Amino acid sequence: MREEFEPGHKAVYLKNPDYVPRNEPPDCASGGKVVKLDRVEWLVVPEPSTAAAALGGGEVDWWENPSPDLARVLAANPDITVEDTDPLGSMGLLRFNQLLPPFDNVKMRQAVLAVFDQEDFLTALAGAPKDWKRCASFFTCGTPMASAAGAAALTGKRDFDGAKRLIAEAGYKGEKIVVLDAVDLLTNHIHALVTTELFNKLGLNVELATSDWGTVVTRRASKKPIAEGGWSVFGTDFEGAEMLNPWLNPPLPANGEKAWFGWPKDDKIEALRNEWLQASDSEARQEIASKIQERAFETVPYVPTGQYFPKTAYRKNVKGVIIGPALFMWNVEKS
Repeated sequence: MREEFEPGHKAVYLKNPDYVPRNEPPDCASGGKVVKLDRVEWLVVPEPSTAAAALGGGEVDWWENPSPDLARVLAANPDITVEDTDPLGSMGLLRFNQLLPPFDNVKMRQAVLAVFDQEDFLTALAGAPKDWKRCASFFTCGTPMASAAGAAALTGKRDFDGAKRLIAEAGYKGEKIVVLDAVDLLTNHIHALVTTELFNKLGLNVELATSDWGTVVTRRASKKPIAEGGWSVFGTDFEGAEMLNPWLNPPLPANGEKAWFGWPKDDKIEALRNEWLQASDSEARQEIASKIQERAFETVPYVPTGQYFPKTAYRKNVKGVIIGPALFMWNVEKS
């Protein structure tokens, strides 16, 4: 409802009485989209503890994505259900801006890879090991295109001395490195904090650019130099369903300024992605996907930070929640 919309705070949706759903059970984004609620209020609550208190007190019915620590607290409440949002999980990544120094130099990206430990990111993002797993693949672990091809670059012993040699070979002279940090988006915020600590250990001149997610989204689109509001690194994640293969994976394309934020350019990856698309069977595609991954670990368009399983939390009087790659509002009812 336009008259009830409050930017940054509330959006209200009313049931369309003229919509006729398909006469079949819901199946994630397919099937019958039966709306059982006349009205849904979508509230933005930036402070996690406030959101947890509102859910615990019955002021709201559903918290889309609670933080790991508060999810554990909520799970102890007999009136609240806490469960995984998606069996494929989310795939985290650390993205470099390859248009600007110092990460326009592949040796700088390889240096970061040499000291990377996914556990640092996953523990901070998801907490207990049961809620995450190491995934040294550019494709969602547990799915057909995932493999260990080239993964030794990420899974081997951390080598700070080797990384520092690569940094020296790259000619790094203390240029400022800006890490984008949105305090209101857990995934980005955790990536930013852990990355900054890691860069400090490497002796890099790092600046944590703290803001909100809206500002990060705007700034990451900038191709300007650092001094004019540019950036160097940010962390994020994609749903596992978005990274199943070389054609779907949003940050994998390496077609330069037409690529996703960070703008990597590598003709070999692009040629292999096209070859994968034209392959005639799954076995051939798996082989090509392995070649793409080997090349990606050489050029480092981004660093995979692992696979984790975000939670959702709702009161037990809410029924019909569909678990899948996204949270769907149809089929949900409140008793």
